[in-house]
Amino acid sequence: MSDVSLLENFVKKHQSLKNEIAKVIVGQENVIDQILLSVFSGGHSLLIGVPGLAKTLMVNTIAKALGLDFKRIQFTPDLMPSDILGSEILDENRTFKFLKGPVFTNILLADEINRTPPKTQAALLEAMQEKSVTVAGRRYDLASPYFVLATQNPIEQEGTYPLPEAQLDRFMFAINLEYPSFEEEVNVVKNTTTDKKYEIKSLFAANEISEIQHIIRKMPVADNVIEYAVKLVGKTRPNTDAAPELVKNYLDWGAGPRASQNLILAAKTHAAVNGKFSPDKENVQAVAIGILRHRVIKNYKAEAEGVTLESLIRALF
Repeated sequence: MSDVSLLENFVKKHQSLKNEIAKVIVGQENVIDQILLSVFSGGHSLLIGVPGLAKTLMVNTIAKALGLDFKRIQFTPDLMPSDILGSEILDENRTFKFLKGPVFTNILLADEINRTPPKTQAALLEAMQEKSVTVAGRRYDLASPYFVLATQNPIEQEGTYPLPEAQLDRFMFAINLEYPSFEEEVNVVKNTTTDKKYEIKSLFAANEISEIQHIIRKMPVADNVIEYAVKLVGKTRPNTDAAPELVKNYLDWGAGPRASQNLILAAKTHAAVNGKFSPDKENVQAVAIGILRHRVIKNYKAEAEGVTLESLIRALF
């Protein structure tokens, strides 16, 4: 099958995928769209939301519909790197045997990653970056595709270890999970207080997702679109000539080159799911907030005046 046929088939299957997920997850369309963009782009996502918004159910449902293996780690202050990566043990023949940790899966939900010390955070972030794990000097490759969805709880910040900016930069998207609307919450209550069970069909397979990721990376991009993305990221840097007055007034820190790479990669995926064979500036704008939100830092003036990051990023378009 040609790349064009595969992309056309992908558009149809993507819509079926969303319908399948909607059997279980009410609303949250924007969140699901960004998670799927991240998966098909081959990136990782940071999900920021209060407890009780069905993050685990959402990720589990998406994993089932994608036909991927799913594991969840609840991060706690006493979690050690070996608890997530795995460790070597002596078996009955007195030889060392590697027991794989939960990081060996396709989709990993790292729940409340800011609850665990930096040493354990770093172990997971290294696995995310390298797509492999090194234990006792031996390297073990992780499954393909591999996708980490880490959650951060924006409340109860006592006793937490916030991710430093350099580590936040490894996440392709930062996704804000909001409370459901009144109608959505009514539907959630109706659907979850009966004994009705929904069967989720697997619409993809691991090798198919890897193939789609490969085709998306091959997608051509016009030079003016790449330049637009790079200029957009450049405008977020307050100490440069490209920064508008708004940025100099309200931002302490701007985004690095990884933001430009992720903007183009996510714009390609956004174009693909919408049936286009090359991204344009509108596709870049559609993904910009999720990609820049965690890479730019507001100053005290912005906090005092209630200026949101979303409004600042939109102003740069």
